Amino acid sequence: MEPAAIGARLASSVVGPLIKKLFLSEGPGADLVDRPIRISSLISFRGEKRTLSDKDLHTLAEELVRRAAQSTGVEDVLPTFEKRAVANAVADSLRVMGTLDMEDVQAVKLGHLELSRRLRAQSRPARLGLSSDAVTLHAGVMDTACLHILNFFTQRSAFVPRTLVEQSRSIEELTLKIDSLIARAPSPADGPFEDRYAGYIATKHGKLSIFGLDLSGAPETWRLDAAYLSLDAAGEATGTGPVLLSADHVLAGRNRVLLRGVAGSGKTTLVQWLAVSAGQKALDERLLYLYGLVPFVLPLRTLTRGGATLPAPHEFLSAVGCPIAALQPPGWFDRVLRAGRGLMLIDGIDEIPEDDRNDARRWLRELISVYPANRWLVTSRPSAVQEHWLVDEEFAELDLAPMSRDNIAEFVERWHEAAGISDQYAHELLRAIRAKQDLGRLATNPLMCGLICALHQDRRGYLPEGRKEIYDAALSMLLFRRDRERGVYKSGSIYISEAHHIQLIQKLAYWMIRNGRSEMDRSDAVDLLGQALPTMPKVAEQGTADEVYRYLLVRSGLLREPSADSMDFIHRTFQDYLGAKAAVEGLDFDFLIANAHLDQWEDVIRMAVAHARPTERTRLLTGLIRRDDVSRHVMNRLHLLAAACLEHATELDPAVRTEVQQRAAALIPPRSADQSRALTEVGPVVLDLLPGPREAATGDTPLDPEEVSPEAQLIADEAYFTVLTATRIATDAAITVLAQYRGHQDPRVRTELVRAWSRFDTALYGSEVVAHISEESIYFPVSNLRELRALHGFGGRSRIKVSGEFTTVDFVNSCRSDPLTHLWVDANMGGTWGWLHNFPRLRSLTIETPLPHIDVSSLAQVLSLRTIRVPEGTVAVGTDRLPPSMEVVRERLGGA
Repeated sequence: MEPAAIGARLASSVVGPLIKKLFLSEGPGADLVDRPIRISSLISFRGEKRTLSDKDLHTLAEELVRRAAQSTGVEDVLPTFEKRAVANAVADSLRVMGTLDMEDVQAVKLGHLELSRRLRAQSRPARLGLSSDAVTLHAGVMDTACLHILNFFTQRSAFVPRTLVEQSRSIEELTLKIDSLIARAPSPADGPFEDRYAGYIATKHGKLSIFGLDLSGAPETWRLDAAYLSLDAAGEATGTGPVLLSADHVLAGRNRVLLRGVAGSGKTTLVQWLAVSAGQKALDERLLYLYGLVPFVLPLRTLTRGGATLPAPHEFLSAVGCPIAALQPPGWFDRVLRAGRGLMLIDGIDEIPEDDRNDARRWLRELISVYPANRWLVTSRPSAVQEHWLVDEEFAELDLAPMSRDNIAEFVERWHEAAGISDQYAHELLRAIRAKQDLGRLATNPLMCGLICALHQDRRGYLPEGRKEIYDAALSMLLFRRDRERGVYKSGSIYISEAHHIQLIQKLAYWMIRNGRSEMDRSDAVDLLGQALPTMPKVAEQGTADEVYRYLLVRSGLLREPSADSMDFIHRTFQDYLGAKAAVEGLDFDFLIANAHLDQWEDVIRMAVAHARPTERTRLLTGLIRRDDVSRHVMNRLHLLAAACLEHATELDPAVRTEVQQRAAALIPPRSADQSRALTEVGPVVLDLLPGPREAATGDTPLDPEEVSPEAQLIADEAYFTVLTATRIATDAAITVLAQYRGHQDPRVRTELVRAWSRFDTALYGSEVVAHISEESIYFPVSNLRELRALHGFGGRSRIKVSGEFTTVDFVNSCRSDPLTHLWVDANMGGTWGWLHNFPRLRSLTIETPLPHIDVSSLAQVLSLRTIRVPEGTVAVGTDRLPPSMEVVRERLGGA
């Protein structure tokens, strides 16, 4: 029997009077038409005006079930005990109405079937053990009951006028939203071109190459909206401690950002995501801040190709090879930028020579001075530009954070889904990453994660250990096994062995490194191959230099042509790796040492140590630490670079290793963000060198930077940057270091400790570190239910910051209610807030959202609440319905 059939046979004359008993009788003037009416305030079986007892409610449910069973002919089919169980389930489902955080108008909008589904979902335990016929009967009774419930609501005297008020309020909210966005609309003359340009951006940047997918037979590219993984960005915020926010929202609350990230961390992917999102008409509300903006994707490696000067605004499109550049209406770029509609995405400061970066900064300054109102994002590797490089231009400086455990799990699962590989491989790989610390440390950025996924699948579960071994295996897979196993070769085609293949490509890589280039003219590449072919007769006899170039481009999987007359590597990491191999084979150690102070050579030096033989490693490392022709600052960088190379030195003279470690130890503890980044690059070996907290930096009260002495502040800075270094390394060994700081009183230290929770094992880090941290004036961030439940086990906390995906039911059930006084919500937890009445001591609520408006009217139910904080520029709707004791404060949010 279908539930609908049950409802069809239940007469309204029978059900209507029974349903009416569930609700209070209307009194004259009881409802104010400009005030929401909660369902929970109307029911008759709870509250001060209770007229229906639990026994009465159960009797009513039994009558509904009896009538339904009679009318459908299942009375004789279901035994008496099961009809009684159905009546219990109906009573429990009806009882859920007393807990609904919903107005009657909202319920009517839902419809009776959806309301029935929600009531049944929240009373699921009552249905356990029911037969399928009994479950169907329960659903049918509830569907019919909800139809009459909604009918009852619409007949109440206050419903119609309040519906009109609700419609007026919705129109007001919509008007505010439209007003905030209408200024971004293009002129009628520019609209058609901007639509066409948006299509170009979607085509050009709407796909992402996911490493290794083509090896499984899946497409070599993946739709960006399916592949994109939102990572975190971290930085310091004045007065509020460290900032941690979703990377795709770095421009939501600020107009200028310098974003640093290591190779493969996702900088360029983020640029693509922002550009494509800005061009879309239908945006997720959390990306609404991009609506109407016009993206200009400006990769500096492309803009400076062939020694070209950086372009003026009217040359932006032609400089990046946009095929519709000549069609832009006269003066279009100026109208866009003067209106503040530009989304300026300047990618890769590190990919131009160091001597040219000051020119790039002057170019940027001039653009900003003429067009200041736009949004600007500049990306770079960490060491390419010093701290505060763009501080005079009011840029916030943020770092892409390493992938958390949850990020890694999501990436691995998506990769295997896209590749069409069974979940078993994904689960096995995740177990391996979590069991092997070295592997887990490598898998902290999207590039390395993709490499590891591809190798795990290609080698059927066997994974090499160490970065060099992974690159070696990846090159073998790309250059040789890829074509052999896919059956690409045909009789008569060029065939180049793996060894010759690598020899040729590494010559291209080393030429690019020596010349400070990230791209190479196609003609230069062909000429360089032509010079190499006479030394490889087996290759030379198969074709000309141009034919060999085409073969390498198509077959290697490492090269690509960003334009018709240029060539580059699919990722800079492979260029550095192969260039280092060529340098070692050419015995160019003096040249490597002489250029080691340049940031573009750092990864080359690391990989050269990995490729070198023991005596060659000694020559390289001693050369680095004994250079005396550079400034003290540069010398410190070289000492840390040498320490970072130790993980690649599988065999090394112990005396040299000790000397390198001693030179690095002299730079510990770190005292700035730059020093912390440099130590992070050293890797886990630095954990043994990091000290515990100094006594002067601890005490009974938190340190206030405005009150402590310079010496005490210096000690506090050392503690903070030491903790920052260890949390970024994020292996289990780091927990031992971090646990020493769990009693520290500096709020920056404590905030960084709790913020790093998601990077470690929830239970281990929680018990060793988080459980012991003083909650004085800091928020405890939770990004998943495991962390929230762990906090519950620690006795709860007074200040909690919520991010990630939570339902209100999950939060209410998993969070201790008594301690909570301050809640910061940076998550989508629904549009209404009445559920917060479950926390009787809650006094402060912070709602972090990029939306242009937010309805706070439902907070009137949270009687303990005193302060509601919302972002600057966000319109708070419904404040007139809040009691005088509640204050709405607009602040610049972004850190806890």
